[in-house]
Amino acid sequence: MCRKRMRTVLIIDDNPAVGEALSLLLSLHDVKPLSALTPDEGLAMLERQAVDVVIQDMNFTADTTSGEEGVELFRAIRQRHADLPVILLTAWTHLETAVELVKAGAADYLAKPWDDSKLLATVENLLELSESTREVNRNRQERRKRREALQRKYDLDGLVFASEAMARTLDLACQVARSDVPVLITGPNGAGKERIAAIVHANSAVRGGAFIAVNCGALPGELIEAELFGAEAGAYTGANKAREGRFELADGGTLFLDEIGNLPLPGQMKLLRVLETGQFERLGSGRTRKVKVRVLSATNADLKAMIRAGTFREDLYYRLNVIDVNLPPLSERIDDILPLAEHFLAGRAQLNDAAREALLTYSWPGNVRELKNAIERAALLAGAGPITPEQLNLPQQAGAAAVRNLDEPSRELVESALHKAEGVVSRAAQSLGLSRQALYRRMERYGLISQT
Repeated sequence: MCRKRMRTVLIIDDNPAVGEALSLLLSLHDVKPLSALTPDEGLAMLERQAVDVVIQDMNFTADTTSGEEGVELFRAIRQRHADLPVILLTAWTHLETAVELVKAGAADYLAKPWDDSKLLATVENLLELSESTREVNRNRQERRKRREALQRKYDLDGLVFASEAMARTLDLACQVARSDVPVLITGPNGAGKERIAAIVHANSAVRGGAFIAVNCGALPGELIEAELFGAEAGAYTGANKAREGRFELADGGTLFLDEIGNLPLPGQMKLLRVLETGQFERLGSGRTRKVKVRVLSATNADLKAMIRAGTFREDLYYRLNVIDVNLPPLSERIDDILPLAEHFLAGRAQLNDAAREALLTYSWPGNVRELKNAIERAALLAGAGPITPEQLNLPQQAGAAAVRNLDEPSRELVESALHKAEGVVSRAAQSLGLSRQALYRRMERYGLISQT
């Protein structure tokens, strides 16, 4: 059984009495103290030892009013250990400098002489935060490794993603790709169902064949059958010559039927026959043709409700839905939003911090398609400058969505806020519209604070 590493605080102060007093105080509260008398000694110790929090003095020279060495030490720590929380010990003469360093990323400052209870509370919060930050980083690394493993093992067609939800969807899609069974891809409009179908095809046994897509919702009902099964000359008004249907074009490959719920009942019956026998006739022809096609379908409709209403065949539903691959909406894949936005920008412009926050807190009812359109529009408006929330021009719904998301932020949003706040819980809580205690409760619920 692995022993848990002792929580460790490094004290950097040129006054031995200060180091001794702080060391004794921390030792009495199950914290391992380390002590250094100079900035160089403290920096060297950070290279050798695992440290959770640093408490550093602001003054290391006879000039008690400058604090310059303290500023240089803080900057050196931030440069070498960006995620390490630093508490500043300051005399009143250094207070303004300490405030500026807090704005630059210091966790907090405490005036000398310090209040023991306040110092201990600050250290305890930062120790918990340090552990949660390590946990966040471990989780992020594990997810990155899973993504890289997926990308090595499968052809993901260049899909951009970072969320665990999308990784699970892709893992299932690629696992079922090798089989010959029909796959039903469910999810909202604009989420990328055709991309998932293309990935299933790219990893299937028929990947060398054609990938033919048809949107059953984009054609009039009287033309869908001709589109799928083909037609002879004169089969309907305007049919001046014979034409192949999508099944013939997809022979030896994959046919993707998007918005399958829009297929009329006569077409559903013919589709069922093709799925069961591989046979069909063109409109206006008595000749039976045979094809071997991998059929994938997708819908954003409730097909079971349509079955109850008599508008979708139950036998066809179970024939199509051997495997159900669900694609979550973008609002449930928050970690995908910024990588997708950067991908759509393709280096043409940059998002400022406020624009990134607006992207993360909007609900994206139009999913990836809406995100792409918003980014394309903003990139045109921004020109050479950074993209602002005003240029994103998100609907007023964004404000309500932000309130809803922040009432119960997802794990991904909490992790993102902590990362952007460089591990400072109070700053992350403020960006999420939560109290620090409320954020700690959510961190515990999501397993971002170790309970062992």
